[in-house]
Amino acid sequence: MAHPVKHFLTITKHRHRVIRHCAKAGILWQGLRHDLSKYSPTEFIPGARFYQGDRSPNEKERELYGSSRAWMHHKGRNRHHYEYWNDYNPKTRQNENVEMPVRYVIEMFCDRVAASKIYNGKNYTDADPYTYFLRIKGKHRMHANTEELLNTLLEMLRDEGEDAAFAYIRRLKK
Repeated sequence: MAHPVKHFLTITKHRHRVIRHCAKAGILWQGLRHDLSKYSPTEFIPGARFYQGDRSPNEKERELYGSSRAWMHHKGRNRHHYEYWNDYNPKTRQNENVEMPVRYVIEMFCDRVAASKIYNGKNYTDADPYTYFLRIKGKHRMHANTEELLNTLLEMLRDEGEDAAFAYIRRLKK
């Protein structure tokens, strides 16, 4: 059963939270443009169809079909996803991870914190985004420098809290 209203409310609540986090990080303009592709028919219709409320609809679509077309559309248009940053290297003749610009790593951090808050609700802790990150850490899914920076930010959030993490990010941006 499709849940277009619930899906719309969830993605909008998430976007607004990311916007607030991006403002704290000093990248408000990026926050205002964050995830606009989720409102496109290519992403919105499957999102409503596979809506669950406690995790990404893309995961349900993958379970049913082996892949998520909505996710492939999304990651190809949103630079805050490390999956966007892969390219063919003519020297090695392989697809390789490309280092993300810092501003997109910061937006990825804001996105992960907001998503954890939305999906975990009242049970959210500052350790949740780091715990989610551990699913891919060390598996060569992103450029080593990108992974190191994201790890630093998420550990700081976990160990020192949101205020310290955003203060560090604002200094990092300069």
